[in-house]
Amino acid sequence: MSMNFERARFNMVEQQIRPWEVLDSRVLSVLETIRREDFVPVKYRKLAFADMAIPLGMGQVMMRPNIEGRVLQALSLAEDETVLEIGTGSGFLTACLASLAKCVVSVEVFAELHELAQARLEEKGIQNTELFMGDVMQGWQPEQAHDVVVVTGSVPLVPEQFLGWVNPGGRMLVITGESPAMEVRLLTRLDVTEWREESLFETDLPRLVNAEEPAEFVF
Repeated sequence: MSMNFERARFNMVEQQIRPWEVLDSRVLSVLETIRREDFVPVKYRKLAFADMAIPLGMGQVMMRPNIEGRVLQALSLAEDETVLEIGTGSGFLTACLASLAKCVVSVEVFAELHELAQARLEEKGIQNTELFMGDVMQGWQPEQAHDVVVVTGSVPLVPEQFLGWVNPGGRMLVITGESPAMEVRLLTRLDVTEWREESLFETDLPRLVNAEEPAEFVF
């Protein structure tokens, strides 16, 4: 018996994402429209809408749907904003970000994930993304600062170099702390040196590669 992906997608939004207080109509529309199952490894395709972190290989995972919804809602993306995503992963969150913002630059350390995400985004005709391969903890950096920075892997502490990648008035979403109770934080850059910090919720995600001992920025 074949799976009804449209029904499963509807149930994901109504039974997992909405109950977690994701009520932003633009975010819900994106999650209802973009085919999540096309970004999931083939062997896990029938689990595309399950309330679980789906393995992508190389110790990486695709966030649970409700976490993706909360992340997208917390960012409050405007259509004229630019986004830097650290950790492309499956490319699904990249596609969602691209649907909500002006453009997305995304960097991935694993060649296999980079290539798969690139192919998926091209297949979907999503043209306002630019994907790079690189290690943000080992020298890779964007050509310019962005309005929004999203870090999809966890870090023990906020790496100081990330802060310079956020435009004044912009914001960064980052997951910090130790497993199993990590904290999702939204940092808003008020001016050159001043930041406002908001704790959003707890989760547990794999470490960003080589992010074990970054320099800490004290807020």
